[in-house]
Amino acid sequence: MWLAAGDDPHPFPMKTSPPIRWRCGDRQVDLSGRALVMGILNVTPDSFSDGGRYTGVEAAVEHALQMLQDGADILDIGGESTRPGALPVPVEEELRRVVPVIEAVRRESDVLISVDTRKAVVAREALRCGARIINDVTALTGDSEMAEVARRHGAGVVLMHMLGEPQTMQASPRYDDVVAEVGAYLGRRIQDLVAAGLDPETLAIDPGIGFGKTVEHNVSLLVHLDRLCALGRPVVVGLSRKSFLGKITGREMGDRLSASLGGAAYAILRGAQVIRVHDVKESCDVARLMAIFGAEQAGDAVS
Repeated sequence: MWLAAGDDPHPFPMKTSPPIRWRCGDRQVDLSGRALVMGILNVTPDSFSDGGRYTGVEAAVEHALQMLQDGADILDIGGESTRPGALPVPVEEELRRVVPVIEAVRRESDVLISVDTRKAVVAREALRCGARIINDVTALTGDSEMAEVARRHGAGVVLMHMLGEPQTMQASPRYDDVVAEVGAYLGRRIQDLVAAGLDPETLAIDPGIGFGKTVEHNVSLLVHLDRLCALGRPVVVGLSRKSFLGKITGREMGDRLSASLGGAAYAILRGAQVIRVHDVKESCDVARLMAIFGAEQAGDAVS
């Protein structure tokens, strides 16, 4: 059984008043419509799904523009893999990978750009080049200067939960109550960062599917995503192509599109307002359908 004892398999209770905006630099992001689609652009040689495909600036920008054409609302650009077992990348190398791509994309479009990094120097340079969001797998704890960089720029921030480090996080993850512990951690990070001067409207949260979690942990977090929505900040979910989907379906990496789309639809139904994906066009279709179904359900509730 993927559901633990006491898990509610019924997806319909949702937070009645989710946040309707997310401030990202000079942009107020409207969250009142369909879930936003964040397209993944890994400019790394070793990311778990697409490592090595977009290491050149030209190839990376071409892929970025294709994702925009396919409907991406946000581009999430990262120069350091955080897959299980990944090793850290020197800051100079991460800058070399990320900055030219952000600059080139910005010349072509004013799309929201997120930088996927845990280094303050990389975040600062990315924001200077036109990024508006910091997506940090350490929830701004991995670099003592990161919170100040985010505060000074008014950047949007994605605070993710991760148990341990990428090198060891999947060794033997244990929780007494994964939903309660992840929620408590993210709640504390919101409180601490607001106390440090960050605008709460800049903060979004991510349960960190696959980051120090077993299949059962991941499923439980998705089933109870509404409990994280109750923290009052936008919830970002990234489950695209991840190994837990392969363990459930028996599918290899290149054959997980259907599972990824099914998981994205379920996450949206449970309250996710941003889905982080590799397959943008198909995921946009899911987001549009879920928005229509959600509007119909809301209409039925008040009729």
